Amino acid sequence: MQQILGNDIPTFIGVTLILAGGAAMLMGSALARTWRPFGQGVFYGLLLGLLSRFISFALFGGELLSLSGYVIDSIVLILFAFVAYRVTLAHKMVAQYPWLYERASAFNWRPRSGS
Repeated sequence: MQQILGNDIPTFIGVTLILAGGAAMLMGSALARTWRPFGQGVFYGLLLGLLSRFISFALFGGELLSLSGYVIDSIVLILFAFVAYRVTLAHKMVAQYPWLYERASAFNWRPRSGS
């Protein structure tokens, strides 16, 4: 597993999931609050993947140029950002247009049924 991730499991959990994952969730939420498309989130997620690789390398001796580690880090971070984006966007749509929409789930909204 260390060969695939480019570092050990505790480093992956600490750096990628907790540190960079928190930043990815904040980034996804910020994109939704400012009505930006999620395509920007993919770009920023790829940049956060680079940051995660560098922090793992500089602080914990992980592989800097691990392609599989970068791809896994980036995919995880983009998924975190997407979850935060959808939750924030659903909340924003229901809060801003309560006469039009109601919450369907944590990630989605639906048109309000006629009363």
